[in-house]
Amino acid sequence: MVIGAASRDLTADDTRGWRLGGAAAYCSLTAALLGLRVGCLLGVDALASDAGELALLESAGVDLRRVRLDHGPIFENLEADGHRRQRWRSKSDVLPAALPGEWRGTSGLLLVPVAGEVGEDWLAEAEAAAISGARIGVGWQGLLRSFDDDGWVTRVAPRQAPYREAAVVAAAGLVCASVDDVPQGMPLADLQAFAPNATIVLTAGENGGAAVRGNDLIRYRAVAADAVVDPTGAGDVFLAGLMTAWIQSGELATEATLRFAAAAASCSVEGAGLAGVPTRSRVGARLSRGGG
Repeated sequence: MVIGAASRDLTADDTRGWRLGGAAAYCSLTAALLGLRVGCLLGVDALASDAGELALLESAGVDLRRVRLDHGPIFENLEADGHRRQRWRSKSDVLPAALPGEWRGTSGLLLVPVAGEVGEDWLAEAEAAAISGARIGVGWQGLLRSFDDDGWVTRVAPRQAPYREAAVVAAAGLVCASVDDVPQGMPLADLQAFAPNATIVLTAGENGGAAVRGNDLIRYRAVAADAVVDPTGAGDVFLAGLMTAWIQSGELATEATLRFAAAAASCSVEGAGLAGVPTRSRVGARLSRGGG
């Protein structure tokens, strides 16, 4: 089950002036194309609710449940020197913490806010899912953002309880973020204090990344893409690939599963938006090409 809001990312390459994005959309489509049965509780504003991209999710078999929001996240993504900066045009309303009854007993719950829309009220759902044996993953980026008055999205340090994200992150077994999302130079040990039960994975684009749990550190290399068309969503595809591998194999952030996730991410940048999300066979071909 994937929980989060759809974002509308401003672009000149679409006649609407925007393209549908958001971690929940990318993660649910990725997991479905990689072989999982997926349910997605997706917050959408009025325009996003009718976006054509949502047909990609449904055609892949995602059980998509739209939750109408008065205000959904709208971003302007600016790439420079391999790093992204964002401007915000709209913040997001909070998603009500209520899983459909028929989704209980799920094998995995992935909470992926982009604008703080998954708050502390989701802790009870996460704990109930974990008690029933579900693997819990959190995309940290949307909880490490500040929407400044000048229109820029800036990163903020992780915050301890009673702030809303602390409890949800602390309940997770997998927490993933980009190095651009966490404060520069923050020691890994300090990050671990916020997610004591989790494997923390930090991604660094073409520079690979690292997974840490306790005293164990695994570095992984990026898998080369044939051409970069659109890097948006690559980190979300990576997270969904890692979560899928964890559910299917029982292995969390091993060398093999990290490489699988990196291969999925490398495929995703070769297409525009959600259309770039790869199938399992395409990821397999990418791994075979590299001897993985």
